Amino acid sequence: MSAADVVAAVMFLAVILYAVFGGADFGSGVWDLTAGDARRGASTRRLIDHAVGPVWEANHVWLIFILVFLWTGFPAAFAALMRTLAIPFWLAGLGIVARGAGFAFRKFAPTLHWARISGAIFATSSLITPFFLGTIAGGVASGRVPASGTGDIWTSWLNPTSLLGGFLAVSTCTFLAGVLLTADAERLGYTSLVEELRRKSLIGGLIAGGIVLAGIPVLLIDDRTLVDGLLGRGLPFVLGSGIAGLLAMHQLWIRQHRRARASAAAAVALVVAGWGAAQYPWILIDELLIDDAAGAQATLVGLMVASAIAAVLVVPPLVYLFTLADANKVGSAPQTETPQPSP
Repeated sequence: MSAADVVAAVMFLAVILYAVFGGADFGSGVWDLTAGDARRGASTRRLIDHAVGPVWEANHVWLIFILVFLWTGFPAAFAALMRTLAIPFWLAGLGIVARGAGFAFRKFAPTLHWARISGAIFATSSLITPFFLGTIAGGVASGRVPASGTGDIWTSWLNPTSLLGGFLAVSTCTFLAGVLLTADAERLGYTSLVEELRRKSLIGGLIAGGIVLAGIPVLLIDDRTLVDGLLGRGLPFVLGSGIAGLLAMHQLWIRQHRRARASAAAAVALVVAGWGAAQYPWILIDELLIDDAAGAQATLVGLMVASAIAAVLVVPPLVYLFTLADANKVGSAPQTETPQPSP
C-alpha cells in the first residue's frame, strides 16, 4: 500500500465519521422541521436542543479534516472538484453556516416570531445541506468530475446518481437521528415522546430502504463502474449495511432503542464504506487514480504524521465529550413532562 493509499484511507475514514456523527446532527434538523407547530412540536425541539447542543460544533471537525487532507494530499482532485462542483459545494457551505446561526439565534430570540424564523432556518438548512453533500458524492461516483476540472457545472450534480445520493443522504441522516433521539427520550424518561419518535423512525427507515431499492435500477443504467465495484470489493459492506439497517428496524420494533443506535450507525458507516471500497483505486471514478492525484511524497508523510498526532490529541477529547453528552452531564434536559420510567 502506497503513502497515497494510506492518506486516502485516513481521509475516507473521516468521511465515514462525518456521515455518522454529522449525519445524525443534520438529521435532527429534519425532525425539527416536521415536529409541528410551536405547541405540538415543543417537546421534540427541546429534546433536539438537548441532544445536539453540546456536540453540534464538534461534528464539523471531520469535514474540516477531509477538506484539508484533500487539498494538501490530492491537490489535482481538489481543484477538479471545486471547479466542477462549485455550486453544490457553495450551497452546502451556506447551509452549514445558516444552520449554525439559526440554531444559536433561536435560543436567544426576543420574541416567538423570531424564534420561529430562526428555527425554520435551522431546520431547512439541515435538510438542504446533506442533500447537496449527497449530490457531490453522486457526481464523483458517477464519473462526472473530469480531472481537468472542466465538467459541466449543472449536469455534474443534476443527474440521476447525484439526485439519488442527495435523497439517500437526507433519508439516512433522518433515520439515524430519529433512532438516536428515540433512545435519548427513553433515557430521559419521556415515554410519550419515545413512542412518537419510534413510530416516525420506523417510517423513516422504510422510506430510506425504499430509496435504496429504487436506486438500484438508477445505478444500473447511469453508473456501471460503481455498480461493478459495489458487486465486487464493496459487496460485503453493502450486505453488512443492509443487515445492520434491518436489525435497527427490528430493535426499534421491539423497543430496544439503545441497541438500535449502534445498528443504525453501523448501517450508515457500512454503506459509506461500501462506496469507498467500490470506488478504489479511483479518487475520481473513471478519471483520476489515487496515486496519480497524490501530492509530493513529503506532503503525504506529513499528513500521516499529522493524522497520528490528531488521533492522540483530538480523538480522546471528542470521545469524552460524546460520553458526557450521553451521560447527560453537559447541556440541560428538556423540561416538557414529568420524567417517568420507560417501559
